[in-house]
Amino acid sequence: MSLGRILNRQDLVRAVQQERSAGRRIGLANGIFDLLHVGHVRYLNAAKQEADILVVAVNSDASAQSLKGPGRPLTPAGERCEILAALQCVDYVTVFEEPTAQALIHAIAPDVHCKGTDYTSDTVPEREAVQQIGGRVAIVGDAKEHATRDLIRIILDRFRSSAG
Repeated sequence: MSLGRILNRQDLVRAVQQERSAGRRIGLANGIFDLLHVGHVRYLNAAKQEADILVVAVNSDASAQSLKGPGRPLTPAGERCEILAALQCVDYVTVFEEPTAQALIHAIAPDVHCKGTDYTSDTVPEREAVQQIGGRVAIVGDAKEHATRDLIRIILDRFRSSAG
């Protein structure tokens, strides 16, 4: 069952150590993943191509709100994790409280840290942490044709036009 793939940080560190002992390369992708859409799926499928094991780290509700403002996230972290854990390309899911995944990178030392195409290798907030642990950054996914903020805007526009 996919819920068994949602781990706290301590259990994730143990699982990653076991995977690494078996010779598997570890990849990490992180984000808020509010309103999961095809852009997220393409990003995560591409991230999985970079490593044998894909860990997906989800910003906590408090972290998402601090980054995106009031009203976000639209979906609680537990539900976002459950949806992500159901994806075939995802091996493990965890929640992190910080604004960026730097502490998690130091805890699990992924071989590759994947970010979407809304970043460049120079703008990845975790770049320095990845370099410190000897990993690499990979920019993966589609050409950012899909964004949660755009979906929210479309929904609000349609709601407003149908209400007025």
